[in-house]
Amino acid sequence: MSYIIGKACIGCIDGGCLKVCPVDCIHGPINTTGMGKESLNMTEQEKVGKQLYINPIDCINCGACIAECPVDAIYRDEEFAIALNDEESIEKNYGFFGLKFN
Repeated sequence: MSYIIGKACIGCIDGGCLKVCPVDCIHGPINTTGMGKESLNMTEQEKVGKQLYINPIDCINCGACIAECPVDAIYRDEEFAIALNDEESIEKNYGFFGLKFN
């Protein structure tokens, strides 16, 4: 189980979560290994349709990112995302890293 960044992040990409993650497991919106750094210099126009992602292999489930997200886009696990009918975010999150969920 891993934290999942949901669709509320699309277009927001605030970056607060990037600054508090102790294991640098949050990436994107383009680079799968760049720790989200490219997002910090993006214009609002460049953020449209994009979001950040949490690497489920590297995430230690510490929860530090949750309080930093201004749009409450981070789910504590896949089951929580499913309960909120956001299976699409699970697939996008895993797919971003070339992984499959289940």
